[in-house]
Amino acid sequence: MNPQYQYDIFVIGGGSGGLTVVDEAQMLGKRVGLADYIKPSPHGTQWGTGGTCPNVGCIPKKLMHMTALIGEIRHELTATGWQGIDPHSNHDWNTLVNEVQRQVKGINKANDDWLVTTNGITYYNKLGKLKDDHTIELIDKDGQSGFVTAEYIVIAVGSRPSFPNDIPNVKQLTITSDDLFSLKKAPGKTLVVGASYVALECAGFLTGLGYDVTVMVRSILLRGFDQEMAERIGEFMKIQGTKFIRGTIPNSIEDVEGKRLVKWLLNGQEQSDVYDTVLLAIGRSADTQNLGLEQVGVQTNKESGKIIANESDLTSVPNIFAIGDCVQGRLELTPTAIMCGKRLIKRLYSNGNQVMEYSDVSTTVFTPLEYGCVGYSEEAAVKKFGRENLKIFTSEFTPLFWNFANRKGTCYAKLIVKKDDDIVIGFHYLGPDAAEVTQGFGVVIKLKAKKNDLDNVVGIHPSVAEEIVQMQTWK
Repeated sequence: MNPQYQYDIFVIGGGSGGLTVVDEAQMLGKRVGLADYIKPSPHGTQWGTGGTCPNVGCIPKKLMHMTALIGEIRHELTATGWQGIDPHSNHDWNTLVNEVQRQVKGINKANDDWLVTTNGITYYNKLGKLKDDHTIELIDKDGQSGFVTAEYIVIAVGSRPSFPNDIPNVKQLTITSDDLFSLKKAPGKTLVVGASYVALECAGFLTGLGYDVTVMVRSILLRGFDQEMAERIGEFMKIQGTKFIRGTIPNSIEDVEGKRLVKWLLNGQEQSDVYDTVLLAIGRSADTQNLGLEQVGVQTNKESGKIIANESDLTSVPNIFAIGDCVQGRLELTPTAIMCGKRLIKRLYSNGNQVMEYSDVSTTVFTPLEYGCVGYSEEAAVKKFGRENLKIFTSEFTPLFWNFANRKGTCYAKLIVKKDDDIVIGFHYLGPDAAEVTQGFGVVIKLKAKKNDLDNVVGIHPSVAEEIVQMQTWK
């Protein structure tokens, strides 16, 4: 411990990555400080400790997604013999929001109790700002400030939803995922602007809850993901009732008696419609403004505001590190921030040498038909290796229960394999329980398994996952 500083390590940002750094460091007996302050959304929405994931991201999103799937089953209950079920019953938005928030607040309380009672951790519910390379200014809600010092500083401030710059009053006339999960009034007829996984996930569960939902997409769906899979997601969402307007963005949004009049150009013609709610999901920006990065020499990307760090998470200042969504080129995923934080502390204090690897991270998009993937998309694989050097296997299938209950649509899976060594470099699955299926096959990709290895696995029958080990159709 360096007596020159109050803390061995100080973390700015109490999300998944920041809390992991705090936890790992305190277990090694280090003096740890944490500053976390939630800036309200433009509509005044605030939340507790834990960052985006438990408050306005993964957890409430998954709960609402699962609620929509439960509603979908209503239509199949009578077909399978259940009596007294009304497939046309309405959903109560306030009941769902209250229950979701009860779960969220339980996580907040657990975090708060842990921060307050754990030896070696000092928690500041204040905004952290860099004064110099070892000094952090802490500003409370009343604007009063104080200073602390640390040998190492870790920035883990995450990201917040982006807004367009060319629509007047856009922050007041629209909501984002920061507001949706605690919205006190049912969203009603909703326009979702964007084609990100946040946009499609929210549009999917809102449709499943019975709302009239339209998605406005400027170009492609799920940029960065496999585009064949992305388009299949869009087609399935149409079957479920979500409408799409492709090739445009809003020109203007106006308040008309409490509703939102949205205008846009499509094929040279102005079109418009009125919505109860406009939900923006056009991307996220690093929450790095007013952190004092420039004055201490921490380099950022001028366009995104994200911090530039090397593979060891070190910024341009030798003792200042950055992890998670606020770092340029990193995957915006909770599990990667957690793993990154663990490995950082091991490198600093336990002679570790592992850095975070981002090339083989499994992830799932919780659209109505869930999409899990790991490794290369078809487009990325073709670009790097050439189509002539790949074998791409596909399977289109219908789960047993879907046939039994007369559910519409089909599922799809894809494996991308290198011809020269038979190694599977891409896995894509579109179907039920995608996260559970993909997590297991993520190990397969991590261990550089070959297609022949999968061919030699006996499938579990009947299951959707057996489609992966029985895949023989060469695209």
